[in-house]
Amino acid sequence: MTEISMQYLGMKLSSPIVVSATPLSESIANIRHMEDAGAAAIVLASLFEEQLTLESRALDEDLSRGTESYAESLGYLPEMGNYRMAHEGYLDHVRRAREAVKIPIIASLNGATPGGWVRFAREMEAAGAHAIELNTFALVTDGRQTSTQVEDQLVELVGRVVKEVTVPVAVKLSQSYTSLPHLCGRLEEAGARAVVLFNRFYQPDFDIETLEVRPTLHFSTPAELLPRLHWAAILFGHLEGDISITGGVHAAEDVLKAVMAGGSVVEMASALHLYGIDHIRRVLGDLRFWLEQREYATLAETRGCLSRRCVPDTSPYDRGNYIKTLSSYSLRQTKGAF
Repeated sequence: MTEISMQYLGMKLSSPIVVSATPLSESIANIRHMEDAGAAAIVLASLFEEQLTLESRALDEDLSRGTESYAESLGYLPEMGNYRMAHEGYLDHVRRAREAVKIPIIASLNGATPGGWVRFAREMEAAGAHAIELNTFALVTDGRQTSTQVEDQLVELVGRVVKEVTVPVAVKLSQSYTSLPHLCGRLEEAGARAVVLFNRFYQPDFDIETLEVRPTLHFSTPAELLPRLHWAAILFGHLEGDISITGGVHAAEDVLKAVMAGGSVVEMASALHLYGIDHIRRVLGDLRFWLEQREYATLAETRGCLSRRCVPDTSPYDRGNYIKTLSSYSLRQTKGAF
């Protein structure tokens, strides 16, 4: 049987499929199901910076409310546990997930500023996380903030977290950075062991009848895979660390493309919501069948074979391909057109 194990974050994984951060992993039963279906690791649902901030702010307000007037008011303060549900609850979930399965459990932090990330990363490690994924979100709305400042803040954040933990750290990025290869190199120098391409940002929609701005949530489609393949193929060979591809991975074909571009693993979430957790088993079966039909001994030997450094013609990854693609498309004259 073809060997489909892959190396990621210094760990040997049984397959290339990692479950991405999703509400599905909030259930221990689901986590066990994911392992049984063939998932090689699980990134737990993210803990958001806003949760920690609101939790801390609410506690501070209640601790200070009225205490300057009456000593008796201390008796009306809420229980400390009421403000540590997100904090302690997440850490407890890491512990229980670690005990429930044998595959690696990766904790996830989602935020934009250092804040409590460093301290909480240590606690995640102590709770048993095999690795930490920093799910970064840098939405710049201040015109005075430069792209250099945004990248410097991210590199500083990663460096601080890496210094405080011994487990490997992966950084989940957006595709909106000006020079992605340069930034990924800096993140690697700061200690990141992998980059995850790319975060999916949920954009608001406009209701023109009520004049309201409403949040929207759409599952990914395979069409979203293309920019991830493009950048993985460019980065492969220029980084010592691993590349994970997430967003648009639905079928065995998508997994193969991701690995051939240079990915070590893929992270899957939307497909599990659409087709169920057992979809992992079907994808792995199709993956093995494809490899065995072509007499590959291992999946790893296909890694990077379609990357920019390995193909004889690099123009599909460069600006020249833009001109070639446009020039190869001929507009059909419609009937009655002048």
